Amino acid sequence: MKAQQRAIIALYVVSMFMVSMDGTIVNVILPAIAEDFAVQEKETNGINIAYLVSVAISLPIAGYLSNRFGVKKILLSAIALFTLASLACGLASSLAELIAARILQGLSGGIITPVGMALLFRTFPPEERKNLARSLVLPIAFAPAIGPLVGGVLSEYISWHWAFLINVPIGIVIVMIGVWSVKEFERFQSPFDLKGYLIISIGLPTLMSALSTAASEGFTWKFVLFSLLGVLSLFMFYRHELTCNSPLIDMSLWEDRLFSSLSFVAMSSMGALMGMLYLFPLMYQLTYSASPLESSLITFTEALGLMAASRLLPKTSRRIGMKTAIQGGLVGTIAIFSLIILLGPAANPWVLRFLMFGIGLFLGHAVVGSQVSAFNHVTSEQMGKATTLYNMMNRVGAAVGIAVSAIILSFSSYYLDEQLAYKMALSGTVSLLGAAVIFTLMLKTELTLLQGENT
Repeated sequence: MKAQQRAIIALYVVSMFMVSMDGTIVNVILPAIAEDFAVQEKETNGINIAYLVSVAISLPIAGYLSNRFGVKKILLSAIALFTLASLACGLASSLAELIAARILQGLSGGIITPVGMALLFRTFPPEERKNLARSLVLPIAFAPAIGPLVGGVLSEYISWHWAFLINVPIGIVIVMIGVWSVKEFERFQSPFDLKGYLIISIGLPTLMSALSTAASEGFTWKFVLFSLLGVLSLFMFYRHELTCNSPLIDMSLWEDRLFSSLSFVAMSSMGALMGMLYLFPLMYQLTYSASPLESSLITFTEALGLMAASRLLPKTSRRIGMKTAIQGGLVGTIAIFSLIILLGPAANPWVLRFLMFGIGLFLGHAVVGSQVSAFNHVTSEQMGKATTLYNMMNRVGAAVGIAVSAIILSFSSYYLDEQLAYKMALSGTVSLLGAAVIFTLMLKTELTLLQGENT
């Protein structure tokens, strides 16, 4: 492997790990923030909503910016802004200052994710991407799983401020690596689709706000209104992009069955994972009056399973084929989810840790296998817009997973005791995995997935 390739892997892994962990590390420190700023805990929901909405605003434009100004320049600029925003979050002296800094974090984080992926996939051709499994699993699924543990440790033993300040030295090192070790890639000039961007800048943030509202408030009129506005705007955006000469998102990507099918597999799988990571810690804390740190020590083994999956995936795909590895991973995850629902949080903690490890092992095959294979037919010119679309779907999938879980939990709580209500909500995440299995059936044969022929 060339020095340039090693530098790009390091740049991708560390930057994506920083951004992905930031999405879940905040959840466990919200009570400490509320206490420090002397506000009600529900007021701190604005910290997450501000981040989600700002990500949704910047994410659609990431592909255009990287094509127009260069992948390296845009990625390093976004990392630098994210680092400065993290410093501002850590030094915030009021809730308003923290929310403002989170907006800057979201604007830069929404660009880092797709542009970093475009940089990686423009560096490695399709036949080499299966060997990137270990690089991909860290930011995709390991970072969100370890986030609550890191947040719990920092909040309990140091200060919630360090959940943000920890990004500062990391960000500085990443930018230095990128400036010195990574060369710029070819740029692709195209007109900016202003109308399309304005439409999706309304639709995607509104939809993300609706899903975030559902997670915190349940099924309310605000959720219905925002959902209708978001879906209508996204439909208008889709119709506009079909007739636009220089679209913001290349809709011809949907004609590639491999890309479209695996994008939906990844979206559904991410929704199930984030729904589980949202529900299980709450259920465990309810049953045992456990602290966030104690519940994080249960779910942490899921991250270890993901690490194991990243090492096994290249061998597994060679032995049974990538399509079978993805399908087997999804079916195995469904089985373990069902077992956790059956046993409940009262099971032996080590049994739960073992099952969480199994979730990481099986789901890691599905999530990472989908990502390394989805871009097999995507050209270098399309890569920026393809990774933007892929990440938009992942973001929506994660938000849908949490929202569906929260809505089911809210309704079930009226008719069932709390533990049964949580089990019912966890059952909703199983349905998302079932949808992912259905999407894998759209892939015609095993041979097409491995060799990169059009499916």
